[in-house]
Amino acid sequence: MCSPEEAALLQQEEVFTATLARISSLVLQPLLTAEPSDARGREGLRLLQQLHGCAQRLWEVTERSLRSLRERLRHPEAVKLESLLLLREADRVLQVHVEYIESYTSCVVVQAFQTAAKQRSRDYWRGRRKALRQLLWGLNPGGSMGTAMVQALRQPLAHHVQKYALLLLSLGDALGEGHPARELVVQAAALFGDLQSFMKQALDQAEATQALWHSLSGRLRDALCTPARRLLQDSQDVPVTVTPLQAERVLLFDDILVLLQGHRAHTFDLKLVWVDPEQDGRAFHLLTPEEELFFGSKRPQDLVLWRHTVTQAVCRALRGKKDFLVRGAGLASCETPACRSAAHTFLAEGRLCRATYEGEWCRGRPHGRGTLKWPDGKNHVGSFCQGLEHGFGICLVPQAAEDKFDCYKCHWRDGSMCGYGICEYSSDEVYKGYFQAGLRHGFGVLESSPQAPCPCKYTGHWERGQRSGYGIQEDGGRGERYIGLWQADQRHGPGLLVTQAGVCYQGTFQADKMVGAGTLLSEDDSLCEGTFTRDLTLLGKGKVTFPNGYTLEGSFGSVARRGLYTQGVLDTAAPLPDPSSTCRRQLGLGAFPAEGRWQGVVGPFRDFVRAGCPGDLQEALLGFHVQSLRELRESQEYLCCERTLLDDSVGRMEDILEEVARHREPEALQQCLRKALGSSLHPLGKLLRMLMLTFQATYSGFGANKHLQALAQEEVKQHARELWAAYRGLLQVALEHKGEAPAEEEDAETRTRQVHRLVLPLVLPSFYSELFTLYLLLHEHEDHLYGQGIASLGLFPDTQLLELLDVQNVLLHFLHFRHLWPLKNLMLMPHQRHSLVSATECLQKIVTTVDAQEKLEALERTYEEIEATVSWVLGQEHKLPMDDLLPLLVYVVVRARIQHLGAEIHLTRDMMDPSHTGGRPVTSTSRGTAGSPPRPTCQDSRGPWSLCPPWASRSDEQAVWTPGSQQGAAGALQVVLSEFLAGRRAAAPTGSVRGPVWPQCHGAFLCHQTSLQRPSPAVARRLGEEPLASPCLSLAFKSLSLSVAICKMDLSVKGLSSVLLLEFWAGPAILMSPSVSSVSPFPGRAPGDPSIYQPFPMSGSWDLTPFGLRQ
Repeated sequence: MCSPEEAALLQQEEVFTATLARISSLVLQPLLTAEPSDARGREGLRLLQQLHGCAQRLWEVTERSLRSLRERLRHPEAVKLESLLLLREADRVLQVHVEYIESYTSCVVVQAFQTAAKQRSRDYWRGRRKALRQLLWGLNPGGSMGTAMVQALRQPLAHHVQKYALLLLSLGDALGEGHPARELVVQAAALFGDLQSFMKQALDQAEATQALWHSLSGRLRDALCTPARRLLQDSQDVPVTVTPLQAERVLLFDDILVLLQGHRAHTFDLKLVWVDPEQDGRAFHLLTPEEELFFGSKRPQDLVLWRHTVTQAVCRALRGKKDFLVRGAGLASCETPACRSAAHTFLAEGRLCRATYEGEWCRGRPHGRGTLKWPDGKNHVGSFCQGLEHGFGICLVPQAAEDKFDCYKCHWRDGSMCGYGICEYSSDEVYKGYFQAGLRHGFGVLESSPQAPCPCKYTGHWERGQRSGYGIQEDGGRGERYIGLWQADQRHGPGLLVTQAGVCYQGTFQADKMVGAGTLLSEDDSLCEGTFTRDLTLLGKGKVTFPNGYTLEGSFGSVARRGLYTQGVLDTAAPLPDPSSTCRRQLGLGAFPAEGRWQGVVGPFRDFVRAGCPGDLQEALLGFHVQSLRELRESQEYLCCERTLLDDSVGRMEDILEEVARHREPEALQQCLRKALGSSLHPLGKLLRMLMLTFQATYSGFGANKHLQALAQEEVKQHARELWAAYRGLLQVALEHKGEAPAEEEDAETRTRQVHRLVLPLVLPSFYSELFTLYLLLHEHEDHLYGQGIASLGLFPDTQLLELLDVQNVLLHFLHFRHLWPLKNLMLMPHQRHSLVSATECLQKIVTTVDAQEKLEALERTYEEIEATVSWVLGQEHKLPMDDLLPLLVYVVVRARIQHLGAEIHLTRDMMDPSHTGGRPVTSTSRGTAGSPPRPTCQDSRGPWSLCPPWASRSDEQAVWTPGSQQGAAGALQVVLSEFLAGRRAAAPTGSVRGPVWPQCHGAFLCHQTSLQRPSPAVARRLGEEPLASPCLSLAFKSLSLSVAICKMDLSVKGLSSVLLLEFWAGPAILMSPSVSSVSPFPGRAPGDPSIYQPFPMSGSWDLTPFGLRQ
């Protein structure tokens, strides 16, 4: 059974539905046919059309509710109470009523009914008055039709809402506590009760607002009047004073606060009004973007009411919706939110005059992300702090040219650029680097457009907007690059000048001009010393040393169109220099200490670590990547929304520090460093990429000059040291965050070992391209000779090549020591020669990697493959002595056909772990029959000119010499290279000591000099040391009979072409002269001609003089 309340609801819905239909036909439709002629009439017509639409929706909802009630009354058992539309969709029904009320009150505020009614004649409305009486109670016959229409729409709705609330309350009381629909009924009753209060309040506010517009002047009314605006408080009703503006009247609307001063109105958007939470019984404080207002009143209760009303109005304006209850809600204290989003145009004079800010605010100041736009087209998109640009932001500054502007993508601090930034100028120049106080300061790169008439690029340090400190300037117009110091935007101090023609100049600059003496090296290794002009022309006293050793010293000058002229002395008596020594002259060493060159790059990272690695400073101090200029619009849209880092889990500093603290074991540490250096989001990866940029700017392009190889080499090692120090700094911060004790300080030896073992192999690939190019240029002559030797020997078939290398014959024909040499009858058959292919493949792998350690491992595996081949042929395990290794290694090198082997070896030896440099000290042990002579002792190669090369070592179990690990293999390969360079490979003559004429590792040395002051670098590499500065070379060795032979050679004596000194364990020393060549030392004589050699048995002590040997 249905309750009487449900039947009453049905009756109420039927009455209201019919009433809405009559209102539409009798009131709204006639008003919509009017044709207004002014703006006010057109605005009223628009509001009436909106009201008609809301009335139609209200009628539709009421009709649906009516149908649901009828179904309930017809089928009470089948249709449950909770299925009624009034209960099931109470929020929807309520929303339709609210929209109708708001639309109706808007028409009341602007008197839309009165304005539209005037468009009809009096006779028309006189005929409708009788029909309108059916809708109204107490209609005044003498009143206006506009007032009658206002009442015709107000009374039915108010009566309907009131009846709804009462009937729903009665229905809720009638239902039992356990009824499933009771909760829905109670909720609907509460909603319609709130709607009744809201409607009364909305109508009262509309009438008060309408009365206000009549009291204001036409100018103020036109400026302030809008249909949706409602008056909440008036200082004429509740007195209040406002300072410092001294307002005559204060009006509080639901969206703005208005202070009237005569005919002038100061308006403040409530979304940008903050009520100071601090309580004061005599005044309260309001904050706005441009003003600070103080409200006061003689009566404390009036002040409390104003404060509460303003606070409620601000909160409602921020929520953007109406509240049902304002009056009667009490004066409970609440606070306006400190942070919010809004738009505002600044009017006060100053930096932001007429600029519009849209974004986040905090207590009256732009704070957070936002957009700031000026009328002239300038705008800033980014982060703000207390009204100033702070954090990352993009600023566009228009220029005079059409569609041209400067774009600053930078980090800002207190309104000016500070930290890392990327600036793209309208002149097509691009600056990437650091700023301070809005000026370039620190490290930065300024590059012009490649299409510029004179393209240039500066990579280096800046100070207060000027180039200052160490920097590199590339001048594309002149085809030169300057590497050196700057001061006040001018070259000042020591510097290098490298030209596109291969000329390299080192000197001193002052105020952008060359001063004092300088040194110039040309591409053909000519050396010029003296003073130079801007065009690198000798001027005044100077000296020129030509590649052939000739020197020209005198006074130099130049004449226009006639070239260089000189008056001086040409010396042609100088000895012929070693080409390898002249091409290895290096410039820049000592002028720019490696540790002080790029402090502008490393300094921000140190500041980041000292600050505790805060995530918000990571981009400002370590740099970032943003879109290019053509993608700037997307960047602005990206910044306006909630921005998060891409793949934030990788970039978060907390995760990075946690990983650094967790991986401290050697293997885990190397993997951690590899991952860090390979990531563009990791601080170490950012630092590495910045160092790569500086290295490329210095040594690529014009800077690829062989005379800068040493400068680049020490710079790479310094970068590795800086990266290790950076990792140690991160580790200390990570341990502090975890509350653990800081890591122990490293000593210099440990630090060097860690740098070369962990960091250098990981960072070398980043610099390898430019660095290896310098090595190629430096060793171009050696590699050319080596290539010729490889090409010549590569023409031999395997059998002939092995015969030429004496691998197929007996290596040593001392029969009474046959038991000491397991390879005395070694023969490699054709199918066995293929086993050396694996050794060849291993050797070829040195060009597939850039890691010096991996290159050494490839060389070591090559030696192991050769040794395994020999053991397989002999049928027993055999440790290969160096005497037997070298011929086989030559075969492998020839078949491997590795280009630029000299550059590969020198780079490997320069970049390898210092602990691997030099041979291992070993002791001498006796082996063989009684009376056998003791074997030579391998001294530490770090001693001057040790008897044993650094790549040889000896096993205590075997009295044979074997390569010393990886460095031994590298040394053996370098000896092979030396043989190609010297062209030394000849078989021994018949009847004399057989075997290859090699610089044997057990005491045989080859010295080939031609009236020089010191040994050639090729000879020096055989001996394991750099060339001596002394003109006197002393060699000492032990013979079989323990007699000592000392050979002193004055290399400055002319006529001494070459000396080959061999000493064997199994026989006396043999001295052979003159030169030994792989082809023939004399025309018409075969390499095996016995007349080439003149053996001299030696014992005791001998001196070598220009007149022969003297005992």
